[in-house]
Amino acid sequence: MADDYYKLLGVERNASADEIKKSYRKQAMKYHPDRNPGDKSAEEMFKKVSHAYEVLSDPQKRSTYDQFGAAAFEGSSGPRAGGPGGMGGGFHDPMDIFRQMFGGGGGGGIFDEFFGRGGGADPEDQRGDDLRFDLKITLEEAAKGTEKTIKYRRHVACDHCHGSGAEPGSKRKTCATCHGKGQVVRSNGFFSIRQPCPTCGGSGSVIENPCKKCKGEGRTVETATLTKRVPPGVDTGMKLRSSGDGSAGPNGGPAGDLYIIVHVEEHDLYERNGDDLYCTVPIKFTLAALGGNVEVPTLDGKASLKIPTGTSNGTTFRLRDKGMPNLRSGKRGDQMVRIEIDVPKKLTPEQREKLESFAHASGDDVHPVSESWAEKFRKFFG
Repeated sequence: MADDYYKLLGVERNASADEIKKSYRKQAMKYHPDRNPGDKSAEEMFKKVSHAYEVLSDPQKRSTYDQFGAAAFEGSSGPRAGGPGGMGGGFHDPMDIFRQMFGGGGGGGIFDEFFGRGGGADPEDQRGDDLRFDLKITLEEAAKGTEKTIKYRRHVACDHCHGSGAEPGSKRKTCATCHGKGQVVRSNGFFSIRQPCPTCGGSGSVIENPCKKCKGEGRTVETATLTKRVPPGVDTGMKLRSSGDGSAGPNGGPAGDLYIIVHVEEHDLYERNGDDLYCTVPIKFTLAALGGNVEVPTLDGKASLKIPTGTSNGTTFRLRDKGMPNLRSGKRGDQMVRIEIDVPKKLTPEQREKLESFAHASGDDVHPVSESWAEKFRKFFG
């Protein structure tokens, strides 16, 4: 069975971000490879708790995990694994997560000094930004699934310098300030603290002749086009992740991910509650009194609904398997049909005469309310 990320970190499912961070600190220090040399089980636990922390410390990834569990991140055991369109992927090296927690990661820090870590930042770690796109679809599209082509703006690698940031024919050179280490050491009382090099920003190198097109950034902005399959059963607020379709990273770093947020538009006939659909059908009071059949709309077309004799206003009927498909199982919910009796606002003289005759024959002109309610009325007034 897949690991429970909350149990790995020793926190409850409703734990706050601070509680998750505090627990990860303890677990990471306990299982850190430098404190457990040669212990493969400790190294594996260090990877697991770091992976769990990265998911639960990111609001979007935590929301995905809470909805779909660890299966949403299958194939993400290595850094940024997973293909476009999958739910997995987008993860960093466990040591990077540890450095970020304790003030390191391309810039050192007290714990990098303690563990002997150092060196310039690897361009592969300079991952691009994740992007968000809000997609509107109809209820019918949500029920059957659809394919949508979207356009959005993102950073891409500069086609002139191929992402290097340097003019063709020139190259990056070792930073004279940090001598390629990407860090400078400053004394702070008893401790020596490593910080990112202010000249190269922690990369360990500087551009000798910046690219004229991208001004040395290595990226330009373009309008991207992406076709994405929307599965049946999606609901408002659900996220579709497209790995590697976010912005390209600086200095040739990998691209981030694109998160497509689904918004199902309101429908003229239906209201949705989970996998069930609700609709109101107005019928004539004569049909409610005499009974009969009425056609009602469903996502599959028209359906005949039997109205029993004496149906009351507000009566609700269930049409099984006529609702929305479940996103996971595909099993369809039900459609609930609420009856609303349509009382005529205007009557012809002939209609009024016949209704008055009916009221007289039924005793309604003498007893205009039900006998059970009249009895409660009498008891109330003594």
